[in-house]
Amino acid sequence: MYNAGFKGRTRVSNIGLGNRPQSKGNQEKNLWSSLLDSVASGKKLPEKNLLVLGGNPELQREFLETLESDTSRRPQDRRKKKPPIANECALGYTYQDVLDVDHDDILARLSIYLLSESLTIYSALVKPLLTPKTLSETLVVILLDWADPWSWARQVRDWVRFLKGVIVTMDDESKVAAEETMQEWQQRKRGAPYEGGTATADAGVHIPLGQGEWDEPLGLPLCVACHGTEKIEALEKDHGWREEEFDFSLQYLRTVLLKHGSSLIYTSLSVPNSLPTLIHSSLGIQSLLKRQSVKHNVIDRDKILVPPNWDSWGKICVLREGFDVEGISSGWSIDIQLPPKSPPGQSTDSETSESSAPKNASTHPFERPPSPNIPGSVLPIYEQAIPNPYKDRPSTFPPIGEVPLETTVPSMQEFLKSAQEEMARLTEAEEKASSATTQQQQPPASTTLNATEISTPTRPSSSTANIANTAEPRVNEHIGPVQFNMGGIQVDADEMVKHLKEKGDKEKK
Repeated sequence: MYNAGFKGRTRVSNIGLGNRPQSKGNQEKNLWSSLLDSVASGKKLPEKNLLVLGGNPELQREFLETLESDTSRRPQDRRKKKPPIANECALGYTYQDVLDVDHDDILARLSIYLLSESLTIYSALVKPLLTPKTLSETLVVILLDWADPWSWARQVRDWVRFLKGVIVTMDDESKVAAEETMQEWQQRKRGAPYEGGTATADAGVHIPLGQGEWDEPLGLPLCVACHGTEKIEALEKDHGWREEEFDFSLQYLRTVLLKHGSSLIYTSLSVPNSLPTLIHSSLGIQSLLKRQSVKHNVIDRDKILVPPNWDSWGKICVLREGFDVEGISSGWSIDIQLPPKSPPGQSTDSETSESSAPKNASTHPFERPPSPNIPGSVLPIYEQAIPNPYKDRPSTFPPIGEVPLETTVPSMQEFLKSAQEEMARLTEAEEKASSATTQQQQPPASTTLNATEISTPTRPSSSTANIANTAEPRVNEHIGPVQFNMGGIQVDADEMVKHLKEKGDKEKK
């Protein structure tokens, strides 16, 4: 037994340390790591970007609520708080998870960037978002408000100029990626069911572009959303809008957006619409269970939907006769041209227009004055057909240029001194007003009457008696009969005074 055990031990000991088989722990660890990495890469969400331009913070929040309702969230996530929306300063951000039809699987993570002002200085915030990798995964939405439809054309023009200014400053690689993205969108089958951002027809069949289509590609897919269709009724009642105004604004928008290959949709938080389907399909987000197609609607004025690559001049003219679609299309190319850069030391067009603006212009002190009209511009045509009803009303803001952008804060002692002087001045004025009011309320000396002169039982003097006799009817007229209760008996004061006078006279006699 011992030899056998020894031999066994000797046999094991003869195996060198270098020749001993390695532990399976490292192999199992590497195996699990590869499995976890493959599962993680398989569950990695596609990332899409949505750039929302325009609208105030409240309108942007309503738009995002329209894009994602509670029904689009998973049951286990409905009790959780929604992602915060940080859109109060400059470039805002939030995100949404796009769910499948059964609300179980997350199809994509949608990163949403929000910008309210089309100022040139904000282009530096948008430019880093547009890289060769993200350009094909980004959709731009210009958000318009039904509260001021008379400014739609100017807002769209300003945002198109803003986007063109950003594209011009991009590097060559990004410009090439933007051009490839536009070529891909132009080659999509027009008129076919728009599913998931791709055409369902044969990819080898291409329909040539019609007149006015894709004349001014921006390098990014574009969608214009007019939010707040519940305000249409107020436009009819308060501002006298008729079908002509609604049709003209729709024809104008469709004509100018056709040049950029843009889609158009009217949305509302209170009315179901196809906004999620349009946005998701434009970004290439497809449901794994059910394909949803975007259907056009140009009849219901509160549910307008014009998919990309669907519209044409002929369809626009059918809406109402007399619309100059060719003139609007050609003039829009003039409106969206970027202003030339001025040499150093010279003012730009915006500065010139600001300095030439009238001092009594009814603009907000921080609002840019309207730019001067350009020859061939079609922007005045829209503003004449859809006039601003508040344009001629006086503004509550002081004229631009009279409000300084910088101010100095006085020291504490200076502030207290000025406050004390102001308090003294107000106290003096109040005392003067109080004394003047007191003098006005005092009656004339001829009508002043002491109560003792009426109720005293003694014989008054002749002058006093005359005053009392003349003033007594006035007093009785104003105060009426005076009665009081004495031991449960109702007594007339006038009768008692008269009785006392008579009694006094009898005693003297």
